[in-house]
Amino acid sequence: MLRQIYRRLTAFRRDRSGNVAITFALAALPLVGTVGAAVDFSQANRTKAALQSALDSAALMLSRDAATLSTTELNTKATNYVQAMLNQPQAKDITVSAAYTSDGGSKVVVNGSVSVPTVFMGVIGVNNVTISGSSTTAWGTTRLRVALVLDNTGSMDSDGKMTALKTATKNLLTQLKGAASVDGDVYVSIIPFAKDVNIGAGNYNASYIDWTDWNADNQVCSGFMYKGTCWGSWGPANHNTWNGCVTDRGPSSSPGSSTWDQVVTLPNGTANSKWPAEQHNACPAAMMGLTYNWTNLNSLVDQMQPSGATNQPIGLVWGWQSLVGGGPLTAPAKDANYKYSDIIILMSDGLNTQDRWYGNGSTVSTAVDGRMYVSSTGAGTCNNIKTAGVTIYTIQVNTSGDPTSTLLQNCAGSKDKMIDPSKFFIVTSASGIGTVFKQIGTGLTQLRVAK
Repeated sequence: MLRQIYRRLTAFRRDRSGNVAITFALAALPLVGTVGAAVDFSQANRTKAALQSALDSAALMLSRDAATLSTTELNTKATNYVQAMLNQPQAKDITVSAAYTSDGGSKVVVNGSVSVPTVFMGVIGVNNVTISGSSTTAWGTTRLRVALVLDNTGSMDSDGKMTALKTATKNLLTQLKGAASVDGDVYVSIIPFAKDVNIGAGNYNASYIDWTDWNADNQVCSGFMYKGTCWGSWGPANHNTWNGCVTDRGPSSSPGSSTWDQVVTLPNGTANSKWPAEQHNACPAAMMGLTYNWTNLNSLVDQMQPSGATNQPIGLVWGWQSLVGGGPLTAPAKDANYKYSDIIILMSDGLNTQDRWYGNGSTVSTAVDGRMYVSSTGAGTCNNIKTAGVTIYTIQVNTSGDPTSTLLQNCAGSKDKMIDPSKFFIVTSASGIGTVFKQIGTGLTQLRVAK
């Protein structure tokens, strides 16, 4: 019996079959840990992607008004934005901070971190995974100054063009306003034009106005009129009765070799260098110089009415004048810490028919065209503007089957590319004005944003 018991004990000692379960149990621990870690890390990665998306969105939204917020307000808004957009219930202990700087351009940096509890990794002592991220939105050193030179001639009354122009202009103003992070990032001027432009009747005492022709054309009787006869003497009317319109600079009879109508040089005291007053009956709404008063700009748009003949050169040169200042216009000083893009958008629905010297107001006048651009030499206002570093966009609204304007095609461009087809647009319906204005506005706002 003892021998039998000994044999059984020896066999039990040598038997290894029971170790399989123990070995499997021990081996399963790292396997389960690895799979569990993969599950925990997968959830952490999803949270990280969501956090990064929330930080990116917050940085973009903060860029709209970061410059006007205190540090506390900036951080509060950043935290609220991230918490609202994160939408990850497993994310705990959310921490967000934001900073705004303006050296060499504006920049918002938003940093954030969250803690994600683990499900499986706790068995090895890892109860939480910390996720962090950062997002930067920078808009650079470029500021915009945009002159809107808008056709207010009589032909704009047809096919719904004036209504469409007003809507398109207001939408463009909204776009440009949205591109400005702080006041001064974007300035806009509006120059309505017909045969003349209106610089404002309140400037009648200004020394930069030439009254020679106006005095001759606006005579009043100092006594009384009887059957067409003045019983007294004739003399010029009071200048305070002037409606604000001026015509092209230069000699009264013809421009000759004068180029005063093609430059923004300030008057030197001579009659030819001053802006000639004209009591034109088709006097458009008074222009508005560079401003970021969006309410006043929109109010001017409402005042625009179609009347008169087409003189694109005078509208164009006054658009340029608004960018540099002079006469009734003031151009705000430029900050040396920024780059500036000076832009003119010239929109017209017709071909040139009349200026101070040429044309009858109804048929096309190549002589008027020649003040703006001379095809044989490239001389004229367009060349002068682009050489000065101003970019010109031109838009022809052609609802009546007119020829495509070679003049507007040649005028579109910049100093780097004097004739640039990409900056000339032609539309054949009133609704096309809004489409083109939006396209140009989008390009300009992208130009202002550095990255």
